[in-house]
Parts: sequence; structure tokens; C-alpha cells
Amino acid sequence: MTVGTPGPVAAPRPALVGAGNRIVVGGAALTWQDLPDPALSAPSAVLAHGARDALAAARHHATHGTELLISTDSRVDAGLRAELRDAGFTLTELADGQARSVAPTRPRAAEPGRLWLLTSGSTGRPKRVGHTLGSLTTVRGDQPARTWLCPYAPGTYAWWQVVTLSLTQPGQHLVVVEPDQLDDWPALAAAHGVDAASGTPTFWRRSIYADAAALARVPLRQITLGGEPVDQAILDQLRELFPAARISWIYASSEVGASIVVHDGRAGFPVEWLDRPAPGRPTLSVRDDELVITSPYHGMGLEGPVRTGDRVQIVDDRVLITGRLDSDEINVGGSKVSAGLVRDVLTAHPGVAWARVTGRRAPVLGRMVVAEVVPHPTSAGDGGEPPDEAALVRWCADRLPEHAVPRRIRVLPEIPVKETLKSDV
Repeated sequence: MTVGTPGPVAAPRPALVGAGNRIVVGGAALTWQDLPDPALSAPSAVLAHGARDALAAARHHATHGTELLISTDSRVDAGLRAELRDAGFTLTELADGQARSVAPTRPRAAEPGRLWLLTSGSTGRPKRVGHTLGSLTTVRGDQPARTWLCPYAPGTYAWWQVVTLSLTQPGQHLVVVEPDQLDDWPALAAAHGVDAASGTPTFWRRSIYADAAALARVPLRQITLGGEPVDQAILDQLRELFPAARISWIYASSEVGASIVVHDGRAGFPVEWLDRPAPGRPTLSVRDDELVITSPYHGMGLEGPVRTGDRVQIVDDRVLITGRLDSDEINVGGSKVSAGLVRDVLTAHPGVAWARVTGRRAPVLGRMVVAEVVPHPTSAGDGGEPPDEAALVRWCADRLPEHAVPRRIRVLPEIPVKETLKSDV
């Protein structure tokens, strides 16, 4: 599925100012200009087998403007490969700089300057969203020199945000985390002077869960969260580990771009930001409990208000994003329960590292609230042990209405994570 229809690409490509920035990838230190320049047909869907191959494809686009989609090979199944070829893309498997291509089934003329992103698929099958390097480059002002950690899956919106920053700004270096480095990245980051890192809340929770002491040794001055609902518990945990760092959470998506940035250390955003138009900035609205955004950074064909599919609740002076509209609301005997707010209550427990809340069919009530949790390995609950199901039920019962208290809580041995660094969608 594609968002929008092909058309002329008017936005100029940002200059490759960051060509000399340092990149650490696959154990090697190099610069953007040291990367190989693969031969790519246009339009091309590059299925990268490694982070270095994906970065080489990004540099190729920044240099030549070839119409391009970048993804890891593991995110594109056989059905999606057939769809891409039918949409005119040459499928190019890129591994260790070597390209192996399969021609499109329906060739078409290329659109110079066009970039395509695959959505995360949280609402079903991934969609293609059209952008340009210009629309993906949302950081334009002068920036302090930083060495950024890049843990995201290649080709995702969050990956492009870090990549475009390094491509277009001097002094923005990258240390790239491969999937097999995900659980011990703090040692890599500390060795290469990483002082800025962006990741999902699940990424940060896993890092704290794995080794909070090792994480605290990374000299972070900028911490960014996004891609999932951001709750107060994870913000507070990061503030405790990094009291001097700036901690930011960002709401961004392939469809509407980077639309909300909050630096005040609180979950949600101020209610006074709603329906406040400003030139060159997104306008935020709520319709039927759904976040609606009109953004200058939107994908192709998405002008005007865009319904995000994310459910929000206004609590006091904050607008909280609680989860996906189609999965956050649980109807328990006619009473509505927000899965996201129950999750926030569970993760506020000092012995809980991660939680997921869903609805399950139940007699009489129709649905009941159930949860999965991962306890902190070093946190003590009642009696000096990690909290058990009964203790967590009591914790919730003290903080939630009776119909919202989970009836079943299953303890998992580790925090689950997808290739997109998400676990709750």
C-alpha cells in the first residue's frame, strides 16, 4: 500500500555538509565519504544486510538523488517484495558492498529525489510513505558537536532522523549499533565517546534492565525517546541516571514527521499546545480521543489534518498519548479502560521494568484486563523479592478503579523487543 501518488519532487536536497563526519559501524571507524558508492538502478528498493550497506545507500541518495527505499532484508517478506517489484522498484540485495538485483515486474520512470519509507506496520501491513531528503531533514539550525548513537533499524523514520542530522550538519558523528550489539551497546558507546542517544522507551528500559551501571558510564548529554508512548516512570529513571543530561521525548511518524518535542521531563505535552497554529510548525488537535496533526513535515499526499491512530487522554494540564486507538481501549462490562494508563501504573512500581496490558475475553464482562510484566532484576518488592502477581494486583487496586485492575498478570523473563526497537505495538 502506498500513501499518496507519484508526482514532481520540488524540494531541493540538503547539501552533504557532513561528508567528513566520523562513523563507527561494524567495528570500523570511517567517514561518510569513505563509504562505497553502490551501483543502484532507479527506482530501487535496497534491502540491506548490514548497517554499513544501509548507510552507503543513504549516502548514494544524498549524492545522486536516486529514487530509493531502504530497509533491512528481514523486514520485507516475500509478499512485500512482490508488491515493490509490481510498483516498479528494482529489488537490490546489498551485502558487504555487493549488490544483487532483481528487475521490476512493471518498470516505470523514476522520480529523482524521492525517498520512500516503510511504516512500522503497527496498524497492519507496512505502507510506503513518500518523502524527500529535505522533508526528512527536520534539524536545520546550528547544533553543538555531538557523537550520536544510532540503534534504529535502517530505513525507518527514526533512523533517517539521525542519518540526515549527520549527513547535513558538521560535527554530528555516528556510532551505529548492529542488532547483535543491542544488549551491550553501552560499552561500545563509552569507548567511542557517545554523548547523545536516541531510542524507543523499550530500548531504554532494556538498557536499564540489562546493566544500569554500565549505562550510567556513558557520558550522555542528550537523551531522546520516541516511537512508543512515553510514560513518567522511564523519564524519571533516566533522570536519576543522568541528572545533567537534556532528556527529550519526540512524537514522530513516517506520515507526519517530527511533530512534538518535549524537554520538561514530564510525560505528555501541555494542553495549551492544542489548536495553536504557528507558521512552519505542526498544529495539534484531538478529535474523538484521537491525536490529529497538521504538519509541514508530512509525507507525500498527506496535506492537511492527519488522523494518527493514536489515542490520547487529557489529565490535568497534560495531553497523554496512551497507545493505538484500535488497541488501547478495553471495554470491561460497559466501562472503558485505557490499557496505556494501566501500563503506566504497573511501570510506576519500583520493581517493574516493563509492562504490556491487553484485553482478554471473559464471561459476563465481555473483556477483562490482563498484563505481562518484567521485574527489575535488582529491585526488591514485598519481602525483599521481585513483586509477584498478588503484590502487583494489590498495587493496581490501590491506584485504579476496580474494573481496571488486571485479573491476570504474567511475569516474563526478559523485555521483548522487535527489530523496530518496539515491544508494545
